[in-house]
Amino acid sequence: MTIGILAEYRWNSLERRVALVPESVRRLAERGFRIVIERGAGELASLDDALYQQAGALIVPDAVSVLSEAEILCTLTFPVPLAEQLRQGQVLITLVQQWKHADVVENVVGRGVRILALERIPRTSRAQAMDVLSSMATVAGYRAAIVAAERLPRFFPMLVSAAGTIPPAECLVIGAGVAGLQAIATARRLGAQVSAYDVRPAAQEQIASLGGRPIRIEIGTVETETAAGYARQLADEQLQRQRDGLSPYVARADVVITTAAVPGKRAPLLVSTAMLEAMKPGAIIVDLAAESGGNTEQTQPGKEVVLSNGVTILAPLLLPAQLPHHASMMFSRNLTNLLLLLATSDGVRFHLEDDILRAMAIERAEELSR
Repeated sequence: MTIGILAEYRWNSLERRVALVPESVRRLAERGFRIVIERGAGELASLDDALYQQAGALIVPDAVSVLSEAEILCTLTFPVPLAEQLRQGQVLITLVQQWKHADVVENVVGRGVRILALERIPRTSRAQAMDVLSSMATVAGYRAAIVAAERLPRFFPMLVSAAGTIPPAECLVIGAGVAGLQAIATARRLGAQVSAYDVRPAAQEQIASLGGRPIRIEIGTVETETAAGYARQLADEQLQRQRDGLSPYVARADVVITTAAVPGKRAPLLVSTAMLEAMKPGAIIVDLAAESGGNTEQTQPGKEVVLSNGVTILAPLLLPAQLPHHASMMFSRNLTNLLLLLATSDGVRFHLEDDILRAMAIERAEELSR
């Protein structure tokens, strides 16, 4: 079975990663896969074509050549510009983000292309090694703290010098999933004082274990976590209680990193315009929820907004692509573990007997809303 890998930066200007690295190509080739890679696919991740050839991949000149040969096409993001070239019976493994590309995805599925949606990988111990969302969230959380430190017009750590003592920056992290926890850990390593909030009670202990100060907000008796371990979408009343509880913390923060998201939904608006207007001049917000609309009322996904009081809102898209080498390595290892589920005792074949593959599969239009 032939796997196709594209140079995604050629049709996505924000992308610098590659879906498979040479180490993974070698591992897959040993299990019977044939790998076809577009020329230069890994160059922005510091992985040149010679490394792929040494690992056993076939280098082809362009995306058309990849698409014509690939039985399985693996991409980091949904290949919207190439969607019309996908053919019946082909398997596309990608982060679908259906809410963003609904019409294109429906058209592709309607033409008989099978999709394995990486965001549908179950949250089970067996599937953990395939969880690209967690891997990329780790990269994003780390990078968010670094970006905040770069842009903040103050020191992160406390400094004691002949010029006096400079107190540490106050950092607030909203959302303590994988990205939030990594942001907490990185901000702490940089010397900031970190407070953090998550709607899930179980996150309190995780925040404290990383040296953060957990924030507790009473929002009433409500189920805050899904069976899969994700935050549940809340009613307007609960969201307002969260905003009220977070207001004093946002007002005194030098840095706010927001990561709150609900799978398949628009990100909750947790920082109102009034809260933004009460912040310190020079404060920085890094909104990691920009991919799904943003956690502040003034977020503009992909843009930088400077408010009249001097507060800067950064809303980066594809933040993991800013660390392309290691982000590619992590994604590739997850993807390889997934692909190896297709290597059966009868050879390499696409099948849905495995519960992980079955949970990910989109083969008909009615499965898009599952």
